[in-house]
Amino acid sequence: MRISFEKNKSVAYDNDKQIGKCDFVEKEDTWNIVHTEVNNAYQGQGIAKKLVECVIENTKKCNKKLVADCSYAKIVLERQNKN
Repeated sequence: MRISFEKNKSVAYDNDKQIGKCDFVEKEDTWNIVHTEVNNAYQGQGIAKKLVECVIENTKKCNKKLVADCSYAKIVLERQNKN
């Protein structure tokens, strides 16, 4: 499995098959994660967390702020902010 950062999303692949994605919307200097999803056959492996972490990593590289309307991404962000 590999995680790729693409235009307005991070995507998880199993070989060439897309198995998950984390979409965000860019508005000025802020990225808003709006949706995270993983194929049912791949759930429970931490893939969604890796997808959100990929977006977080790229906000830092691109000097952007990050918010989340996606309920799952909110949880990941809250946990990271506590550490």
